[in-house]
Amino acid sequence: MTANWTSPGDFMSRKRVAVLISGRGSNMAALIEAAKDKNYPAEIALVVSNVAAAGGLQTARSAGVATAVVNHKKSGKSPKLDRAAFERALQAVLQHHRIDIVCLAGFMRLLSADFVGHWQDRMLNIHPALLPAFKGLDTHKRALEAGVMQHGATVHFVVPEMDSGPIVAQEAIEVRPDDTEVTLAARVLAVEHRIYPLALKLLAEGRVHIERGRCIINTVGSSVGPLIVPGNGGAE
Repeated sequence: MTANWTSPGDFMSRKRVAVLISGRGSNMAALIEAAKDKNYPAEIALVVSNVAAAGGLQTARSAGVATAVVNHKKSGKSPKLDRAAFERALQAVLQHHRIDIVCLAGFMRLLSADFVGHWQDRMLNIHPALLPAFKGLDTHKRALEAGVMQHGATVHFVVPEMDSGPIVAQEAIEVRPDDTEVTLAARVLAVEHRIYPLALKLLAEGRVHIERGRCIINTVGSSVGPLIVPGNGGAE
């Protein structure tokens, strides 16, 4: 899988981004906040949820961002839509809004290989762990049980295999002796809110090149790097 990007200078217009959520959308809010800067290379053009009652929808509307609901159920008591029908409806909404990049932010639906393939190298996800460690759910609990000394968050490209795509950005934090799932989750969430806007910036500027399943980041002329380490406060 390879992305053949042109130079960052060739990307003059802001990329139109859709954020997919299922809940409160705190990472969505961080992306919206970053995109308020007129020099940020992406605009959050749309927020889509598969849950009509998702709290993040109102947050998006309050920020003046267009929203849409693509419900994965036919009605409140009816069976779920099959995945193909759901994804056709989702794709139609994304096309209608002329979306360039998709960001998953707590979107609790697995996407098919066909859908992911359509958005290859244009779909990002945020995961609350230092991938490839602790894929899936309950990452903070599992990190504490494993006794790791560092935990953190990862922004990666979406591929058909869950939590397995090329890594765009990571930040690590120290696991403290007195950490609980709650305290660790809160500190990791703060990391997520920092690195997701940075990763989207890199992608929207055309600085991300994928070679043999690995992200190569062009940092020439940019203060943003692919990895942020504890205590550094900036790019490595």
